[in-house]
Amino acid sequence: MKSRLKSFATAGFITVLCACATSPTGRNQMLLYSETQMAEMGGQAFSSMKEELKVSSKQVENSYVQCVAKSLTPYVPQSVFSGEWEVVVFEDEQVNAFALPGGKIGVYTGLLNVAKTQSQLAAVIGHEIGHVIAHHGNERMSTSTLTNLGTQAVAQVVNANEVAYSGAIMAAIGMGSEVAITLPFSRTHESEADLIGLALMAQAGFDPRESVTLWQNMEAASGGQQPIELLSTHPAPQSRIENLQANMTAALYDYDKTATRPNCN
Repeated sequence: MKSRLKSFATAGFITVLCACATSPTGRNQMLLYSETQMAEMGGQAFSSMKEELKVSSKQVENSYVQCVAKSLTPYVPQSVFSGEWEVVVFEDEQVNAFALPGGKIGVYTGLLNVAKTQSQLAAVIGHEIGHVIAHHGNERMSTSTLTNLGTQAVAQVVNANEVAYSGAIMAAIGMGSEVAITLPFSRTHESEADLIGLALMAQAGFDPRESVTLWQNMEAASGGQQPIELLSTHPAPQSRIENLQANMTAALYDYDKTATRPNCN
């Protein structure tokens, strides 16, 4: 009887939390967590990273990244995050960046060797912000919750009162680092974030054509050794380039009508 009651409680708890939503590209989503809950977990994860990783103290480097990031963030919907975004540069050779719910952006110094212009850096940061705009972390955690977690674990993640849960949010956003498990986004999420980032950078006045150059640089930096796309959760660079080019006309329209042209170099 106790077990049966627990099952009913679990079902009721999930029913109350479960909400159907639509992504910016029109894809159906299931989101269990509120913006407040995701922001809290994002803040905890970011605090953990700042404790675990070396933060860059180079003024020029920091000013450059801050300029690019904060040229993009005003175009993020207020419903996603309406506060001041925190941007941190981490001293690390990873060619990567990330954005977290709650207005957190991290950029690894290794990325600056591949994203060679402000527009190329905007393409990466815009892509990462795209994951936040499309609630991809929430979607992954929601799916994981319904698939793998019991009532007690669900309550713990929802409450998110312990910094230890930072690993859950970092895994959900597809981050691999010293403080999280590597769990990349699906190809669908990556392609969706590419398109959101493309629109975002164009609206902010960064040249969207540089997003294609960025992925050409990425491919060159990897020595051309990419995994077979069907065996990978990430699209191959050429597929990303084709996806971006297919949506370039709309991005260039937004770019041409935007008076702002950031000067972060």
